[in-house]
Amino acid sequence: MARIAGVNIPTNKRVEIALTYIHGIGRTKATEICEKLGFPRERRVSELTDSEVIQIREMIDTDFTVEGDLRREVAMNIKRLMDLKSYRGLRHRAKLPTRGQRTSTNARTRKGKAVPIAGKKK
Repeated sequence: MARIAGVNIPTNKRVEIALTYIHGIGRTKATEICEKLGFPRERRVSELTDSEVIQIREMIDTDFTVEGDLRREVAMNIKRLMDLKSYRGLRHRAKLPTRGQRTSTNARTRKGKAVPIAGKKK
């Protein structure tokens, strides 16, 4: 198992897909990494040499914010919004949708399990 950015990457998958297991790297960035390093699309992680794994690791460290650093950055951005008491910050604090969705119906994922109101039936 190759270990990149503190994540064990599955060995039987293609490099392009396996890189998406790292938080902060999606399909587009993974494809971009493979193209820059010149790996064919059908190359598997198990077929990579140690030097190629090191190349991938160095490229990710220099060019991208991933894993813990990215999570910390996102958390700090949300905390900043909450400290400013901006509208988005207040929505985060109240654990409601922050991007303008309706909440009178729907939004169950964000709001949690529906709580029945006593005496509502009539």
